[in-house]
Amino acid sequence: MPFSTRLLAVLLLLATWRPAAAQTTTPAFAKGADISWITQMEAGNYVFYNKTGQQKDLFQLLQGDYALNTIRLRVWVNPPGGYSNAADVLAKALRAKALGMRLLIDFHYSDTWADPGAQTKPVAWQGYTVAQLKQAVYDHTTTVMTLLRTNNITPEWVQVGNENNDGILWPEGRVTVNGFANFAAFIDQGYAAVKAASPTSKVIVHVANGENNSLFRYNFDGLLANGARWDVIGLSLYPDAATWNTYTTRAQANMNDMVSRYPGKEVMVVETGLDNYVPLATREMLRDLIAKTQAVPANKGLGVLYWEPQVYSWQGYGKGAWGANNAATAALDGFLAAPTPQPLVYNAGFEYTAATATPLGWATTSTADADADYTEWNGHSSQFRLTHYKATAYSVRTSQALTNVPNGTYTLKAWVMNGGGQTTCQLYAQSGGVDKNIALPTTGTWAQIQVPGIVVSNGQCEIGLRSVAAAGNYCSLDDVELVLTSALATAPAASAATAMQLFPNPAAGPFSLSYTLARPAAVQVALYSLAGQRIRTLAEVPAQAAGPHRVALGSVDDLAAGVYLVQLTCEGVTSSQRLVKVQ
Repeated sequence: MPFSTRLLAVLLLLATWRPAAAQTTTPAFAKGADISWITQMEAGNYVFYNKTGQQKDLFQLLQGDYALNTIRLRVWVNPPGGYSNAADVLAKALRAKALGMRLLIDFHYSDTWADPGAQTKPVAWQGYTVAQLKQAVYDHTTTVMTLLRTNNITPEWVQVGNENNDGILWPEGRVTVNGFANFAAFIDQGYAAVKAASPTSKVIVHVANGENNSLFRYNFDGLLANGARWDVIGLSLYPDAATWNTYTTRAQANMNDMVSRYPGKEVMVVETGLDNYVPLATREMLRDLIAKTQAVPANKGLGVLYWEPQVYSWQGYGKGAWGANNAATAALDGFLAAPTPQPLVYNAGFEYTAATATPLGWATTSTADADADYTEWNGHSSQFRLTHYKATAYSVRTSQALTNVPNGTYTLKAWVMNGGGQTTCQLYAQSGGVDKNIALPTTGTWAQIQVPGIVVSNGQCEIGLRSVAAAGNYCSLDDVELVLTSALATAPAASAATAMQLFPNPAAGPFSLSYTLARPAAVQVALYSLAGQRIRTLAEVPAQAAGPHRVALGSVDDLAAGVYLVQLTCEGVTSSQRLVKVQ
């Protein structure tokens, strides 16, 4: 080919070439831990073992066994002993970088702990004016960020301040003393220093009590009104072991409000933890909190980080996720995908909370004796058990409404103890209007009992324990199973309605239901308690065309806070979804 021809071809190619459209990808959800104590623990001869009993470096263990991808490290200014100063932070950051882990740097602007109860200025800053404090924040932030940058470390996130419920650098930056002006100025100086040293790092402003929406609105409205800048709203969430699901539900509502109220901002749970004596409850809390953070609209829920999970017998801290055997407890499995298939009975061992009158997944039915139903210590195979007991005569039922149960014949199994004397004390199952039950034997030690021949033909079954008892009678239940003994030869016809979704969920006022019809059909929607009691009809929709639909279901303002079932019936087939009603 002559040169002129080749040149013309190249010119034509250049004239018609267009750069490929930029592809946007959502960064991976951050699952991580603050392990700032690690160097101090290692100096104290603490060691860590993985799931197979091998001693391992903690960074490698968290990444390899639990799929953690993020490390958070606190920075103090001039801490006694040196731990968490700039040099110590660099040493830990290099270990995270070597494994390709993401990094969150947490500036406390103190020589020691900064939290809602204490925001003590560094000793070297004690006599500073407000102008000098602003410069000190900028200079300290710049020094640490520059040290990281010169070692080729770029934090993905940087916190300016830690748990700033009432400002920082007290008293000058304390909101309840001097208002928001100084607090906002200090935060903005930290923001400016981070961006000057590392423009791609996202700046976090961190407030504790992540379930408290009014506190967050108060803080971030005040910062915004006083000119502070930030990218991400960080929250701490340390639930109560008996009612953690209430905390996570409120935290989700708070996160959703934050990204709506402050356009362009994101949210992140930068600290969480639960009592170390309830590892299974902690596991379920983590799974729930991760799911709720991932559900924040537009992928603006960035991640969930556990605070110092590796702690055991260390400085009195009681919310770690490690055991005295130097290995992680089941708590950290909350960062891993739940195994499938899941058991038909939810919270079968009553371990998903601490001792409580409202065990997750179970409903209490009683006119006046709801306090006769509770969980307590000394379970069959683990910590907790369900007990029926009251010092006066009582009548109570504890039940769970199971939905989407594959049709077939089942046996209900459970471990029981029973002091005897009741008029009625039965393990039971109800399906298709048929009640199967067995009386609990009188036994002072754990015994397994069974209810066979439970036929499920509509995908639903209620199971439970019911007692009609005299004063002082007790019985206990644990490790409940619903076991398939034979499947139906033919499966029921599939419903025309699919893709059922409630919105919003959790709900506090009006809500709606979306679904898709594979063919024209009529739909009925009803509300039930977890015990299977029908509360009311929510909607009756005549025949609709095939395709997607949304129907308003009214308001839940009149309902008590708790968990309910919304059931959609179409062509004789019922589908259910849990609805969480918040305060």
